[in-house]
Amino acid sequence: MKFPPGFVWGVATSAYQIEGATEEDGRGVSMWDTFSRIPGRVERGETGEVACEHYHRYREDVALMADLGVTSYRFSVAWPRVQPDGRGGPNPKGLDFYSRLVDTLLEHGIDPCPTLYHWDLPQPLSDAGGWLVRDTAHRFAEYAAVVAQRLGDRASTWITHNEPSVSAFYGYGLGRYAPGEMRMLDVFPVVHHLLLSHGLAVRAMRPHLRGDAITGIAHNLSFGRPVSPAPADSDAAELLTALQVHLFCDPAFLGGYPSAVLEHMPVGNAVRDGDLALLTEGHDFLGVNYYGPQYVTAALPGDPLPFRLVDPPEGVRRNELGIAIEPAGLAELLGYLRTRYRSALPPIIITENGTACPDVPAPDGRVEDHDRVSYMDRHLRAVRVAIAEGSDVRGYYVWSLLDNFEWTFGYSKRFGLVHVDRATRERIPKASYHWYRDLIAATR
Repeated sequence: MKFPPGFVWGVATSAYQIEGATEEDGRGVSMWDTFSRIPGRVERGETGEVACEHYHRYREDVALMADLGVTSYRFSVAWPRVQPDGRGGPNPKGLDFYSRLVDTLLEHGIDPCPTLYHWDLPQPLSDAGGWLVRDTAHRFAEYAAVVAQRLGDRASTWITHNEPSVSAFYGYGLGRYAPGEMRMLDVFPVVHHLLLSHGLAVRAMRPHLRGDAITGIAHNLSFGRPVSPAPADSDAAELLTALQVHLFCDPAFLGGYPSAVLEHMPVGNAVRDGDLALLTEGHDFLGVNYYGPQYVTAALPGDPLPFRLVDPPEGVRRNELGIAIEPAGLAELLGYLRTRYRSALPPIIITENGTACPDVPAPDGRVEDHDRVSYMDRHLRAVRVAIAEGSDVRGYYVWSLLDNFEWTFGYSKRFGLVHVDRATRERIPKASYHWYRDLIAATR
């Protein structure tokens, strides 16, 4: 597999999923701390309180990345570690941790790629309405400026949000993620405030960033697939695609929200004069997180949504979370973005791609996760096809470096290139780690 010169090879993680130390050094409470402690929300009642102990073992993890040969590490900054209440002056010890992490990465020749928000909203802001209220977007911009002022001289690639669609639909629509509200499609204010906060944050960060710094946002993009060729199922799939792709990308690259989607979402007075211009700012690249399509069928009378999410049909491979595995869909998606947004589309970085596998260690301790190796190989070949067809893809990050706290699945699902023993936190590189290391070395 040949990739363009300078292609970025990376791994990705997020703060709440790996750091632990949730009550140390002045860190505040996040809405995921609160949500995960509600009985029945997370499998086996597990939380991110300890996670992978990355807060104390980050040097060991950076050494693993250096051995792997990655050129970039995408991590998230925990907002409540930097601003415990979501506003006001920074917590020096929290910023010191990320500064040490960045310095350690640079010592090993790894480019730091901070993500400012990976769902861990400070609890006081969540109590005040969270992303339903416009003020949260302004608090986010202030927080972004604080982080950029401390790290902006060393980090050149910045991501504001990870998967705002998940924040909106899973957190406020379906109630599956924090904060657990069930508004169905009545979440347009959440969508708008998340996207608005990207523009506000980039404006606030710019005075503190290096001259060569680039900014972007990471969207979880996938197609809706109909379970049958029936017109009603096809219509349902088109609407789901519009909700997952058009709603979040059109404002940045076409200058406004898609009217076909807004017919299903109460807009209210969320959009104010000047907002649409802000939504187009700060897109030096588009981060694409890809796992697989979602299958749908037509809604039945009385359903709360205008479609019904269903399992993939028989014969479609799926991972441990039930997500359909369709590598060709990644090339299809990249081509779709290129066609829909044309010259407005910036370069693309695959900011997450990976899969959950059983990953049971053998008696000798080795983890032969050959299904993950096959998954990565097939998806990277799909990226290569898209590049050959004209897509400007600049990098690829595997999700994830470590087995971690997988949100509502707790620690029962494993995405890592490195196995993490739940009792000892010992790190054991898997077969996929060695495969990825060899691939990176070969492409150089």
